[in-house]
Amino acid sequence: MTVAKYRRVLLKLGGESLAGPSGYGISPRRAEEVAAKIVAVRNYEVEVAIVLGAGNIWRGRDGLEHGMDHATADHMGMLATIMNALALADALGRMGVETRVQTAIEMHTIAEPYIRLRAIRHLEKGRVVIIGGGTGNPFFTTDTAAALRAMEIDADLLIKATKVDGVYSEDPRQNPDARKFDYLTYMEALNMRVGVMDATAISLCMDNDLPIIVLDLWQPGSLERAVLGEKVGTLISR
Repeated sequence: MTVAKYRRVLLKLGGESLAGPSGYGISPRRAEEVAAKIVAVRNYEVEVAIVLGAGNIWRGRDGLEHGMDHATADHMGMLATIMNALALADALGRMGVETRVQTAIEMHTIAEPYIRLRAIRHLEKGRVVIIGGGTGNPFFTTDTAAALRAMEIDADLLIKATKVDGVYSEDPRQNPDARKFDYLTYMEALNMRVGVMDATAISLCMDNDLPIIVLDLWQPGSLERAVLGEKVGTLISR
């Protein structure tokens, strides 16, 4: 059997990955499609933790544009990520995958509180750990939460799964001649102000030498190729 290059990965998914054609809400069918991709990665005996966004349910900037308090808008987003975590956990469970949902905001009746050593223990036992609630603090994105949790659980790789197959010099949807980068250093990504991941998250990875791969979640086999160490998407590293 092919051996994966990375033993433990943290997968950052946007909330839109669980949405239906409208881009909003939670589609059980789409959740099953995402779960199948995670199962394919686990077949290589890779330990998988997941952090989800909430863009399919709530976008804090919409509230801010109407004068909403920033902290309130962010807390609403954190709660929405937990809904997404439960939906993905359910889809994985129906495929026979044992999961644990942990949250930065404690809600004992539906999920475990996020505890670093407990999360690591679950991963060692072969469970998929889905971490909701962001960092538990307003003013931090779920990208930053993903970078933070990846460091805490000693992940070997952070995968940012998007709808685009890597980092481009410009938005490829607006400029078809935009240049795609196969590799960037952390500083290059920061200087470019890469839109696919916020600067705080990239800085955290740079400070702790954690490689990032930005890839297209919906490109067949992209996640497997990433954990096997094959060329896919854009690698951001030292």
